Parts: sequence; C-alpha cells; structure tokens
Amino acid sequence: MATLSQFDNEIEELERVTKGKKHIADEAELASTKLAHDLERLDADKKTSLNHIETLEKQNEWIQQDKHLFGQKGSRYDISSEDSGRLIERRKELQDSQNGMKKKINHKVIHTLEGTENREKELINMLKMVNQDKSKIEKTIDELDRYKRAALQKTWDQVTGDFGDIFAELLPGNFAKLQPPEGQDLMDGLEVKVRLGSVWKQSLTELSGGQRSLIALSLIMALLQFKPAPMYILDEIDAALDLSHTQHIGQLFRTRFKGSQFIVVSLKEGLFTNANVLFKAKFRDGTSVVERTAQRSTSALYNERNDDDEGNGQRRRGARIGGTSA
Repeated sequence: MATLSQFDNEIEELERVTKGKKHIADEAELASTKLAHDLERLDADKKTSLNHIETLEKQNEWIQQDKHLFGQKGSRYDISSEDSGRLIERRKELQDSQNGMKKKINHKVIHTLEGTENREKELINMLKMVNQDKSKIEKTIDELDRYKRAALQKTWDQVTGDFGDIFAELLPGNFAKLQPPEGQDLMDGLEVKVRLGSVWKQSLTELSGGQRSLIALSLIMALLQFKPAPMYILDEIDAALDLSHTQHIGQLFRTRFKGSQFIVVSLKEGLFTNANVLFKAKFRDGTSVVERTAQRSTSALYNERNDDDEGNGQRRRGARIGGTSA
C-alpha cells in the first residue's frame, strides 16, 4: 500500500511538472508568434519608410546632396540632443495640419498652373523672337537712314550747285543756293538763300515778282537736270520776265538739256529765236488753228501777210528747243 501511495504521489508530481512545462511551452510559442508578427510589422514599416524616403528624395533634391551629413555631430542635422518622441509628435501635428489644408486646396489649380507656366514659356520664347526681329529691324532702319542721308547729301550737293549756276546764268551777277535752316540738319529740310549783288536777302518776299519767278524756274531746272526726262512741256514760264531773261531761258534749254526736248508755250520773242520749230495758234473763222511757221520775230508772227505766205507753203525745217534735229 505504501508503495502504491508513493507511486501516486510521483505521478501527481510528474503531471504537475508536465503541466508547468506545457504552460511554459505555450507561453514561449505565444511569444514566438508575437515576435513573428512584430517582425512582419517592422518589415512592413521598413518598406513603407524606404518608399517614403525615396519619395522625399525625389521631391527634395537637397536630401541627396546633404544625406552624408545626417546625424553627424556638429552639423545642422545633428539630432543627438533632440527628443525623438517630441519630434515624432511634432511631425504628426504638422502632418495633420497639412492633411487639413489639403481639403481647402483647389487641386485643379495645379493643372491651371501648369498651363499658365507653359504659356509663360511660349510668351518668353515669342518675346525673345520679337526682340531679335526688333534688333534686325532697327539695324535695317539705321542702314536705310544712312542710305537716305547719303542719297540726300548727293542730291543736295548736285542740285544746289546747279541751282546756283542756273540762277547766275538767268540773272548774271547774282547767286542762289539751298542750305539747312540755321541750327538744323539736312534731314530737317532746306531753305532758299538768294544773294543779289553782294547782299544776301533774308526772305524771298524781298524779291520782285520776276526775281521770284527766276528763282522758282532755276530750282525746277536744277531738279530736272539731276534726273532728266526725255520731254518737258512748259506753259508761259516767261510771263513775268522781260525779254533779256527770256533769251537766257532759251539759251539755258539749249546748253543744259541737250538730250531732252521742250514744248514751250510763249508769247515772247526771246524763246522764239532759240526754238528749232515754231508753231503758232490763231483764231480763224471761229476756230482755233495751229500752224507751223518759220518767222522768228513777234511782229512778223502777227503779220497777216506773212501768215498767208506761210499758208502757201513758205515754211522752214527745224527741231524742238533743246532737242536733236527732227
């Protein structure tokens, strides 16, 4: 009996020990399972952190540049003296604040901003092209201004020289020229200056009607001589002139315009004597008649007998004033 009781006690002790060991094994297995879950969570957190770090590096280029300074003592990234828990809490607060502000942000503005930025780039490129074209246009304008000044200078030099010479031929002993107004440039315009004898006139109003006519005619002839034409038609340009000046005009046509022809309407003998061919207009039987004539004097032109003789065939050959023989 004593032996059986002893065996029962030993069996109970073994069962108690077995239960204890099983309890320890269960706790160890539970702890192992918990650790496995913790490892999986940490691994997931690690992957999430790595993805977040990668995103931050893409969004902030300075991270790659200063990454080697993170955690170094004495650098601006030294966090050894900082409370990590407080920093994490602060980060959470800032994150929550950012998430709250996202609700108030119009996300369509981002697309509008992109379109505006692209438009800005296009406008900048267009402005660059416009500035380049502007520089080319300004360069062209400057070059044209130089050509214009050179052309005006050449024209002025020749016309003012011929103007003075022609006026001196029409009115010997006197002179005229073109010059810019006092204090101004050639590009601002020119004015006529006249010297009668040794006195320069201040204004054309000081001249007589005949002198002004000679000035105008001299200037016109100087301009025509600069760029001659094959034919000119002049109507009573000598109306305000006396016979001596009219004679000078006829000589001027012959000497200065040898390559041109002139058709001149005149009532004065000074031009008749320099004409190659003369035509007269008269009133006959209520009709104006134009006839060729050979008479050179004014009195003969108005002599009816000579007119009748010319009508019977007594005519002479000739050419127009200042032209080659016809």
